[in-house]
Amino acid sequence: MRERWAGSEQGSSLPFVLVCWLVAALMTFGAIAASDAFLEQQRVQSACDGAALAAANQTGPAAAYTRGVTGYLPLDRTSAELAVADQLADGGTRLDAWSVTVDGVEATVTCTRSVQIAFGWLFLGGAPLQRTAVASAQAPTA
Repeated sequence: MRERWAGSEQGSSLPFVLVCWLVAALMTFGAIAASDAFLEQQRVQSACDGAALAAANQTGPAAAYTRGVTGYLPLDRTSAELAVADQLADGGTRLDAWSVTVDGVEATVTCTRSVQIAFGWLFLGGAPLQRTAVASAQAPTA
């Protein structure tokens, strides 16, 4: 006959099971947070792309009259900024900051937004996540 030990390893699997559940929960929360951050980046990039296209389609009348239209429509900073502001106001995505640079043919828009992501309190300590997107577009040819 076998003897049973009173101090056998009964219950020693409970800590292992709890650790496995904790790791699984952290991986799930991490996947949710990462997908939320990715979707926020896509929203900012989409708004920035639309703003860059609007800026590139806004020809500066003063530049067109002084330089003429030779192969491309000239852009100027003032017209591009007005077009970007109008596009972003209509777009629905709130941005914290944006800027426009124009080199005459191409408009480059930089957009920044701070967002709270799901489970940000766990992974970021409650701090907002900065999302930045850059988009550029060329003026259409004549």
